[in-house]
Amino acid sequence: MNSTRGCFAYLKGRRINKIIFLILPFIIAILSFTPLHAEDKTKTLIGSVEEVVLFPWGVKLPARIDTGASMTSLDVRDLTIRNKVAQFRLPEKYGNTLISLPVIRHCNVRSSSFRERRPVVEIELCVGSRRMRVQANLNNRSQLEYPLILGRNVLSQGFIVDSAQEKMLPPNCLEGASQ
Repeated sequence: MNSTRGCFAYLKGRRINKIIFLILPFIIAILSFTPLHAEDKTKTLIGSVEEVVLFPWGVKLPARIDTGASMTSLDVRDLTIRNKVAQFRLPEKYGNTLISLPVIRHCNVRSSSFRERRPVVEIELCVGSRRMRVQANLNNRSQLEYPLILGRNVLSQGFIVDSAQEKMLPPNCLEGASQ
């Protein structure tokens, strides 16, 4: 006589319940060893202000980390858009470099006092040891303290903000391909 037959006597006639009762512990065991995320990236701690390098120009500028901003915003001068190409200069303090980049789209930016439509370009930047391509809107930020705002589109790529700290990660990206 089969010894397990007596253990499942209360499930007599309930074939499905027997199967679930036997398989469920194995499913639970497998799921407990499986990570919930397919990609387990480590988070990088950054301060409320960080030095950032724009590639390929090698321009180093301070960036304010803004968890309330959905998108990164870059300070530009003399912005013109022709044939879906934005041409602009960085502020004089940061080299006055002339840059031309394709406009990917336009975005509407709003605050409590204004609503504005801005061009969006893709830029490559370095934060700490992480080099990445991100979308940034272009705006004259001459009246503001920081020439670059890093928004949630950057922070969502594995960063945690410690607002009590500043300049925790000096940029040290290699000249290789972007991450």
